[in-house]
Amino acid sequence: MKTEMLINVAQSEECRIAIVEDGVLEELYIERSSQDNYVGNIYKGKIVNLEPSIQAAFVDFGVGRNGFLHISDVEPQYFRQAGFDPSRPIEPDGTQKPLDEEDAKPKRRRSRRSSKKTTRDDEHGGDDDSAAIDADVVADETASDGFGVEMADEVSDDVSIDEAVEAVEVAPESAAPVAEEPPAPPEPKAKPAAAKAPAPKVKPPTPPQPSGGGGFGAGILDELLPPAEPEEEEEEEEFAEDASELEDADIDSVLDEADEDDVDDDDVDDDSSDGGGGGGAAVATRRRTPRKVRPGVRPRVKPPIEEIFRKGDEVVVQVIKEGIGTKGPTLSTYISIPGRYLVLMPALGRIGVSRKIEDDDARKRLRGILRELDPPKGLGFIVRTAGTDRTKRDLSRDLAYLLRLWKMIVRRIKKQDGPGDLYEESDIVIRTIRDIFSSEIDVIYIDEPEAYERAREFLQVTMPRYVNRLKLYEGKEPLYAKHKLDEEIQRINERQVPLKRGGSLVIDQTEALVAIDVNSGTFRTSGGAEESAYQLNLIAAKEIARQLRLRDLGGVIVNDFIDMRKDKHRRHVEKTLKDSVKRDRARTKILRTSPFGLIEMTRQRIRPSLKRSVYRECPSCHGAGLVKSAESMAIEVLRKLPEVAYQDRVATISVTVEEQVSVYLNNRKRREIAQLEDEAGVEIMISGREAASPELLRIVCSDSMGNELRLGSI
Repeated sequence: MKTEMLINVAQSEECRIAIVEDGVLEELYIERSSQDNYVGNIYKGKIVNLEPSIQAAFVDFGVGRNGFLHISDVEPQYFRQAGFDPSRPIEPDGTQKPLDEEDAKPKRRRSRRSSKKTTRDDEHGGDDDSAAIDADVVADETASDGFGVEMADEVSDDVSIDEAVEAVEVAPESAAPVAEEPPAPPEPKAKPAAAKAPAPKVKPPTPPQPSGGGGFGAGILDELLPPAEPEEEEEEEEFAEDASELEDADIDSVLDEADEDDVDDDDVDDDSSDGGGGGGAAVATRRRTPRKVRPGVRPRVKPPIEEIFRKGDEVVVQVIKEGIGTKGPTLSTYISIPGRYLVLMPALGRIGVSRKIEDDDARKRLRGILRELDPPKGLGFIVRTAGTDRTKRDLSRDLAYLLRLWKMIVRRIKKQDGPGDLYEESDIVIRTIRDIFSSEIDVIYIDEPEAYERAREFLQVTMPRYVNRLKLYEGKEPLYAKHKLDEEIQRINERQVPLKRGGSLVIDQTEALVAIDVNSGTFRTSGGAEESAYQLNLIAAKEIARQLRLRDLGGVIVNDFIDMRKDKHRRHVEKTLKDSVKRDRARTKILRTSPFGLIEMTRQRIRPSLKRSVYRECPSCHGAGLVKSAESMAIEVLRKLPEVAYQDRVATISVTVEEQVSVYLNNRKRREIAQLEDEAGVEIMISGREAASPELLRIVCSDSMGNELRLGSI
């Protein structure tokens, strides 16, 4: 199978990227320069309004539209401003219980499963010399990366590369004593430190800070970017065991609301797809009565948002969903910064592996590499599916870049007053290559030299072995016309989608719901009605998944398949639909077939659909898709004329309608109009206007002197 990525930026106003497999358009991404694209950007904003009734805040983040921040997207470190300790759970009554003496003592976490303990022991049994990043190598590589320097400059124009690499050197400095000395000598030094460690845990909660007086940042930056001093050995082992026990349900709870242009959907999966089943239930059981909140896990009980924030407080937010219609962008304080192979998530606080990497050996190997790289404590990292077969050197370079970028963001947070931007995502060309390109794509064609050079520079830095797959298209015929994509893109927005052998899909979209109807048409098989319905539904399931990707439809989706009697046929159609949406980067959840033959599903919505981005609402039908017929408009005119004809001082009535309505009234309703003129003693003139809206109706009344009368609403 030949797979091509075709990037069309010949028109500067619009960039189109298509993934074509054997001549079939499978994925399409369109972005216009005239449209706001904020998803993935990080801002320092100010709280401008609080809505306790919906537990949300509206944030001015410097783009002219206020963003929507719900309490579920508030990182627990902000709970300090309400006087709560983010490391301890909040009771349903809104209080926090003090830690028991038993809980205050430092403990080494014990394995809940002997098999996991054996696996972790095997993973830790490597050479300690590999436990740190080679800072000199990373510094040389990142300093020589022209692209890496350029992207860093987008965030901070006055930061030198030497300063940026300081963030990378945090981990080696803390790990160096472990690598150079036997593990036994540091233990006596660690034990006294461990005895003092519980002291911060039992101190009373920090009182809320006054509005505008540094409400943002009360210990938050210290939590997100901890000091570089090495910690006691037992705490390191506790962190390592937490990381090795990172359950799918925990990762999902952290990433659930994250923006999927920043955190690829490869890094997110649904609870329903958890193969372990029991493991997720065990995690849920453990989280019901925790002694201490695990880092990165969204708390079940949260303090009221009006206690966390006040008007004027500053907050660091990331846009996770574009505004749709009159709604502003959706914001989150759970920051995520994607690299090529890793995702940096400061709030996660530990390491993890994408759930879509299903091979146990690969997951174990990647976790081991991350432990050897020893990222700074307090920062979380997720390995993306693109990093499955990557080496330690590849992951270390990505880690170095993300650490350098995060340090620049933190520096800007401290220096800059809000509202304002802290970090902006790359353009769609670089972003798509970073998130979508894989070894399965045979060639990338770009039809614009400047974009080609940017993409080539990016590939040389991140994936040098694939640079030869990038080609500059210099043909006379437009790139998309040569591959016959323009016609197919036009058909994407049509209501009816033809299927093979005679069937069709009818797709209707509302603001929050999409209805897809499967029509049999002329589709027939030799196996009877049941077999025909089954075969058509299989074809429709694959096409539905493709249309959802191409049209970027989101929200609640109801699929009306042809009714099938056999349960095994229903289950197979469900499986086909689920398998077909696996390649979709947006999160989806699919329910089982209902008794009415409906399959309901949800698909994550990050931006307005392709149709809403390309088209505007019709001024005639206002998005309904239907207008009144000429007969309907004529009847409406005849109903309104008596309302004004019998009013005082009215001598002349002028009616302006669309041309077809005028013809209908003058030819078919002339008798009724003449009768009304005689009875009311008025003159009625009906005129038509060509190329007007079919529902145009304008009535003007005048007195005997020719003066226009104001009769209110007509």
